[in-house]
Amino acid sequence: MAQAVDRRKAEKKEKKEELVEKLVHINRVAKTVKGGRNMSFAAVVVVGDQKGRVGYGTGKATEVPDAISKATNEAKKNMVRIPLREGRTLHHDVAGRFGAGKVYLRTAPAGTGVIAGGPLRAIFEVLGVQDVVAKSLGSNNPYNMIKATFNALESINSPRMVAAKRGKKVGDIVSRRENSSNAKMVEEA
Repeated sequence: MAQAVDRRKAEKKEKKEELVEKLVHINRVAKTVKGGRNMSFAAVVVVGDQKGRVGYGTGKATEVPDAISKATNEAKKNMVRIPLREGRTLHHDVAGRFGAGKVYLRTAPAGTGVIAGGPLRAIFEVLGVQDVVAKSLGSNNPYNMIKATFNALESINSPRMVAAKRGKKVGDIVSRRENSSNAKMVEEA
């Protein structure tokens, strides 16, 4: 019994050690009260395992380290799995929106790298994406940019997911797309 408990604790520690944390933004917040101003700090953190799981969290406290730890704990609770093509890029181009923040995420061939700025770059680095082109339009507020990016990432469908929804095999869906592009080439020639 004791060995099983020790094994579970060891597995939990291994899972925690695998996660990569990135601090995206720290904001100093002041609340005006009768006696003056109360200063506190708000932090945004992105956490991922670099294998397709990613989450974000926000935390607020009177000290920066406390705010970061709160944000990290929230990010670990809110992790989602994102399907990646070949473990290095997205399956298809996608757009996301939250508030005034809009993002466009595009797949990229091998060797392109992560072409993204600010919070988007942090998300892709902890997610494990190696090749992607991202553009942020509208708001440059890190909160809105992160939420818009997660909105886009959660709408990505892998060929396996599409095949399951349609009740077909993955080969039918993938090969059909390739056959239609080959047919167009034959017609043009």
